[in-house]
Amino acid sequence: MNGDVTDWTELREFKAVDLTASFVLSWTFERGTLLIDVDLCLQPEHAFYEPPRPAERACIRPAVLEFPDCERLEADDDGERPPPGDVAAGLGHGRLLGLKRVGDGVYRIDGEFGVVVVHAGRPLLRLRMLAP
Repeated sequence: MNGDVTDWTELREFKAVDLTASFVLSWTFERGTLLIDVDLCLQPEHAFYEPPRPAERACIRPAVLEFPDCERLEADDDGERPPPGDVAAGLGHGRLLGLKRVGDGVYRIDGEFGVVVVHAGRPLLRLRMLAP
């Protein structure tokens, strides 16, 4: 990677979703992986898209955004480098405003919760199964 910036809309993991219409519910760090629980907005092109019900504005599904091999997590950089689990525990929730790959294995997540920089492997997006 040559250090150029790549917007989330150009990453294959986010095809047919709208991150800017999605909402972060929680942050967890487990066994080297950052897990972000989100209410994810699916676009009509997505395989699991369903038309919204009359009271809904969009197709929203529970999902997890995983960053494997997370080595470092930074939030509102104050120069300190606490362990990723400590940083994740202190992060809030809110609407996602954007996600960019800003370097090799470096991702910047912007949202109502602030700015979070993740040093990890390529993200994985997994939909959670809805209860019957």
